[in-house]
Amino acid sequence: MINTKPKKAAKRSLPSEVRKAVTLCRAKLAEDIQVLDLRDLASFTDFFIILNGKSVRQNQAIADHVERELGRDGLRSQGIEGRGSGEWILMDYGFFLIHIFSREKRLFYALEKLWGDAPKAVYESPVAASGDR
Repeated sequence: MINTKPKKAAKRSLPSEVRKAVTLCRAKLAEDIQVLDLRDLASFTDFFIILNGKSVRQNQAIADHVERELGRDGLRSQGIEGRGSGEWILMDYGFFLIHIFSREKRLFYALEKLWGDAPKAVYESPVAASGDR
């Protein structure tokens, strides 16, 4: 029998920088945050943080907040792409990449499916977690 259950990544085992980035995204009400553990699957990075916002402006605000707050901790991005359009913002921090999508672009590119073998940690959106929906 083949095990088709997705592998889970333990949230506690994630590096502190990745956990901090997730917390910062949640503070700006990012939706459906998933962390994919690519350490055994890819050589270019260890983690993807994948999320979406409700609008281009929210996506840009998430990116600005993450860049500013991680920078205060001395963690600087190696590059940021797509901030102008805000449909897919890619933030490269070396051992982790943050993908901030519009809902439509996230469905289209489906990184979670492309990297389906990766263990993942899923975070509820703060609004859903508090029961305010």
